[in-house]
Amino acid sequence: MRPVLKSLIVFTLLSTISFRAARADQDCKGSNVAYTVTVDQSSSQYRTVQSAIDSIPAENNQWIKVHIKAGTYKEKVKIQRNKPCILLEGEGSGVTKITYDDHQSTDTSATFSSFADNVVAKGITFEVEGRDLGTLQAGNDITQALAARIYGDKSAFYDCRFLGVQDTLWDVQGRHFFKSCYIEGAIDFIFGNGQSVYEDCSVNSTAGLLIGGRGSGYITAQSRGSANDPGGFVFRGGEVTGTGQAYLGRAYGPYSRVIFYNAWLSSVVTPPGWNAWNLQGQEGNFMYAEVNCKGPGSDTSNRVSWEKKIDPKLLYKYSTSYFINQDGWISKQPQ
Repeated sequence: MRPVLKSLIVFTLLSTISFRAARADQDCKGSNVAYTVTVDQSSSQYRTVQSAIDSIPAENNQWIKVHIKAGTYKEKVKIQRNKPCILLEGEGSGVTKITYDDHQSTDTSATFSSFADNVVAKGITFEVEGRDLGTLQAGNDITQALAARIYGDKSAFYDCRFLGVQDTLWDVQGRHFFKSCYIEGAIDFIFGNGQSVYEDCSVNSTAGLLIGGRGSGYITAQSRGSANDPGGFVFRGGEVTGTGQAYLGRAYGPYSRVIFYNAWLSSVVTPPGWNAWNLQGQEGNFMYAEVNCKGPGSDTSNRVSWEKKIDPKLLYKYSTSYFINQDGWISKQPQ
């Protein structure tokens, strides 16, 4: 399988923008919700998610809940940078779905785009429509199409689903927390340079379902650019499942960092585990590690020689509290 290559220029320019630059820190005045607006396809007021978001004042500094009733909303949704402190609340990821069928390019295709700080989503499916694996020829007609792209700092997702094939979830930049989410795709389907913890999430690789599904898929493509860069993906608990074979990650940056900790790994994980891709010769700079993982795919005897071993005394650095939540922002959001 020849994976379709993303535009390196576009990816590099967008994913290396510092989320700290010229951005005011919003505290949203604690964790209380100031008021709620409701999206209902039978409503006379807000029938689309975007119209409800558009109603929220710019530079808002208090939590506003957008309650999205059960239904399938075919629309592209964007939370602009100047609209922080938004809680998107679905009625469950099985019944509240936002979907769209843009397959044009990585930087414009996302069904859901979030640029603001302090955004929370609960119980929603974000989907790339038209992702029928039975019609896709591996390596030929797969195109990058994003279910979601997340730029803002202090963003959290609970019980959400992200469904795509290639580039499902662009975890671009900033501190992000994914709790009990389901993420599905075949190629680089969790990518970017977010500073993120995926806690008790289910990651499902579908590379083996592609027509002529030979070769391996890639779960992550992490793009950390330097030793001092705080970016990285930490998967704590949860599981990796799927069909065919998939690498846990391939390097999309010279200091790529991905850790699986206490996860259950199925036999979908290919024995080498990791792939240097276009950065062969720089493997010593990668931080790829598996710690206390279980399951048939957790056998590391045939892993690449450059997979890291983490000193148990240093594991605290990859805890949720240390890695992304030292200032306690998660507890300041509506739970």
